[in-house]
Amino acid sequence: MADSDALILVDEADRRLGHLSKEACHQGRGVLHRAFSLLIFNERGELLVQQRAPTKRLWPLYWSNSCCSHPRSTESMEAATRRRLNEELGIGCSLEFLFKFQYHAQFDETGAEHELCSVFIGRCDGPVKVNRQEIHDWRWMPPDALQREMASSVDSSRYTPWFMLEWARIWRDHRPAVLALAASRA
Repeated sequence: MADSDALILVDEADRRLGHLSKEACHQGRGVLHRAFSLLIFNERGELLVQQRAPTKRLWPLYWSNSCCSHPRSTESMEAATRRRLNEELGIGCSLEFLFKFQYHAQFDETGAEHELCSVFIGRCDGPVKVNRQEIHDWRWMPPDALQREMASSVDSSRYTPWFMLEWARIWRDHRPAVLALAASRA
């Protein structure tokens, strides 16, 4: 394993502790590592949500935020977010940092997410070209429709746990920033 492919291990204060392979970070109960989650809106203020590919080890075919991943051990957060936007969605855009949160979500007995996740929002008015190895399906959703779905006990089980956590905080604490993206139309 090359160091550039390893993920960054951190403590609760986001201090770097070393690095470990992506596979090892997600085995068992998981090892705390640095991650990011991107929420991309269009000019109508709709959020791009994606359905994870069926080949994903954790939460296959669940709906999730626009893009999420991990900075590699040799990457800055900015470089990693740019890289993944291009790799997964074929886009580039400016991002605004909102908050960081730590969570643990167990998928099954052999795998989990245990991440310190930085959440960013951005706006993209250009066409999206999804990577079918990463994304099974995608759609643009009005934030209020997404909120209604997530509030429904039936529909909420279709979403990844990290997206549920971050969306609840965005809706509660950062709604003006989200609405400002729609208001900043060209």
